[in-house]
Amino acid sequence: MEQSEDPTCSPELVQALRLNLVKGIGPRAQQLLLAKFGSHENVLRASVKELTYVRGIGQKLAQSIREARNDERVFSELQKCREQGVRIFTRKHEQYPFLLNEISDPPEILYVRGEFHEKDKKSIGIVGSRRCSLYGQLQAEKLAAGLARAGITVVSGLARGIDAHAHRGALEAGGRTIAVMATGLANVYPPEHRDLMEDVERNGAVLSESALDQEALPGLFPQRNRIISGLSLGVVIVEAAQRSGALHTARHAMEQNRDVFAVPGRIDHPESVGCLNLLKDGAILVRSVDDILNEIASMPFLGEQNIETEESTVEIPELNELESSVFDLISRDPQSIDQLLQTSTLESSKVLSTLTFLEMKRIVTRLPGGLIARKN
Repeated sequence: MEQSEDPTCSPELVQALRLNLVKGIGPRAQQLLLAKFGSHENVLRASVKELTYVRGIGQKLAQSIREARNDERVFSELQKCREQGVRIFTRKHEQYPFLLNEISDPPEILYVRGEFHEKDKKSIGIVGSRRCSLYGQLQAEKLAAGLARAGITVVSGLARGIDAHAHRGALEAGGRTIAVMATGLANVYPPEHRDLMEDVERNGAVLSESALDQEALPGLFPQRNRIISGLSLGVVIVEAAQRSGALHTARHAMEQNRDVFAVPGRIDHPESVGCLNLLKDGAILVRSVDDILNEIASMPFLGEQNIETEESTVEIPELNELESSVFDLISRDPQSIDQLLQTSTLESSKVLSTLTFLEMKRIVTRLPGGLIARKN
C-alpha cells in the first residue's frame, strides 16, 4: 500500500512520531519546540543552533532531534502497531479525547487499544497507593462501581493496588474504564495485569504516550499521571502515603483546574496521611459515591453551549420508565439540581445518573451554577 493511501502513514503522523521517538524529549519540551517552530515538520527541519535556543534543549538533544528527520524506525513502529491492533492518534485526530486536549502539555501522540466513546467526556480518575489496605481496596471498588452504574467512565493507571481495584470495580459493574500506562502497550507493567489490561480494552480503552516497546522507567510514571487527571473531570485519591505517586496526580489535577476528591482513612495509618493532608488543604470529602456525583452534577456538560431558544425543538428519543420520570420533572426554565433532587422521590444517585443519560441523549443541558433545563 502506498503511504498516501494509508491513514496511519499520513505525513503529519510520521513527523509527530519521529519527534516522539527521540529519547530525552518530555511533553513540556515538545510543547516548547512546537510553540517556537509551529509544527513537528518545522522542528525536525530546524538547525542544531536554532533548536538550542529552546529552553531545556541542549547540544546533544538538539543533535538527536536533527538526526530524527530521517529516522526510518517510524515505519517499523507503525507496522508493529498494525500487527498488534494498536492505533496511533495525533492531537488532530477526531477521536483524540476532548478533555485531554485542553491541558497545557497534552501528549502529541497517543497509542490506543480499545475505543473512546462520547460518554468518556464524563470521566473520573481513581488512584491511590500500591500498598493499599483492605479498606482502600473495598472503597476503590465500591466508588468505581457506583460511578460506572451512574454512566461515568473510570480512569486509572493499571498499577498494583488501588488502580487495579478501581478498574475491576468499574468492570464488575458493567461500566467503562480507561487505563493509562506509563510503559508501551506491548510491554504491560506490572506483567501480572495483562489479563486486566485485556478486560479494560474490551470495555473501554488502554492508552500510552510511550513508544510501543517502552520498558518501565521511574520518570515515566509521574509523567503518565498528568494524563490520568487530564482525561478526567476530577480525581479521587483513595489512599496515599505522604510521598505517594497519587499525590502527583492530585497536583496535576489542581494545575489543570480539575476537582480533587479524597477518601478519609484512619488517622494512624501511614497510607492515610496523603488523603488527610489533601482534605486539610481543601480537597472534596468523599463519604460515598453521591459526594462525587453531586459535584459532577454542578458542572456544565462539556461541549454544550447555552440552551436553545424557545423556537427551536429537539426530538425526544425513546425513554425508559426511569428516564421518563426524571425528564418529566425538568422544565424549559433553568432550575437547580438540588431542587430537582428534593422534588423527586427517587434516590439521589439514581436521579443524577439518569440526568447523565438524558444529557447524552441531548434533551437536557446543564448550566453554570448547578442548574439544569430541557432543550426543547
